[in-house]
Amino acid sequence: MIPLRVAALGDSLTEGLGDRAADGAWRGWAALLAGGLAPLAEAVELRNLAVSGARTPDVLHRQLPSAQHHRPQLASVVVGVNDTLRAAYDINAVARNLDATLGALADDGALLLTACLPDPGRMLGLPASLARPLARRMRSVNEVVHALSERYGAVHVHVVDCDWVHDPRMWSVDRLHPSERGHRALAREFHALLAARGVAAGPAPGAEPTGAAPGRAAGVWWMATRGTRWVLERCTDLLPDLLRLAAAEVRQRSSDRLDREAAALTAAVLAGLGPDRRGSGVGGPGPLKAVS
Repeated sequence: MIPLRVAALGDSLTEGLGDRAADGAWRGWAALLAGGLAPLAEAVELRNLAVSGARTPDVLHRQLPSAQHHRPQLASVVVGVNDTLRAAYDINAVARNLDATLGALADDGALLLTACLPDPGRMLGLPASLARPLARRMRSVNEVVHALSERYGAVHVHVVDCDWVHDPRMWSVDRLHPSERGHRALAREFHALLAARGVAAGPAPGAEPTGAAPGRAAGVWWMATRGTRWVLERCTDLLPDLLRLAAAEVRQRSSDRLDREAAALTAAVLAGLGPDRRGSGVGGPGPLKAVS
């Protein structure tokens, strides 16, 4: 039996933060999905290359070479939130990095998996003046992901449109990473789309968690250990930039105008990526047969 080779690229979401396996290691939606791609678990070789904190240049320059060495038939690329959480955010760079990553995997014949993601400002419950600039950035990143997913024929999950996104049970104590239930929901979304294409030949991941959900004490412990460090890092990096953007909104007195400017910039960035390479016969995977 020739195994189905799968590569998972991205950040902490794909690494699995928020969902621990029985041995205590992070598991996550990619591993849960891999278990349902074939009738036998050993018929799938998953290489999870995702790393917490990764941004689009990290995926392109560090994770992509390892993924290509694995020669995946199925490759997920879910990244972009960390790009929006940095003062150096640049939608043009994000688009170029994603286009290069997805294009390289598609050229190698991989069927791609992508997802648009929720606004981190809303998930963290930031004040509106700080949340709006983050929301604007995330909309731009999602617009790029939508366009590139269509360009390369990716299996795309509109996470922001899923009803379960607004269920608190789907998120871990840090509000940014899915809980086990949330990881299972995302894996099931991908499984349904892959099954419709005849790729997922195994059972869908179960919806109900098998481990105990973290209690209130876990939230206090996270903030006392990792959470405080995260907030301090963002205060020295992201917060000054957000305050600058918030001040710009006050001066403009119109979020709508800034929204239109961001949308126009994103459209220009996408236009600058060049024509759809699928029209020239380059890029985009061929049919992927299910493993049996």
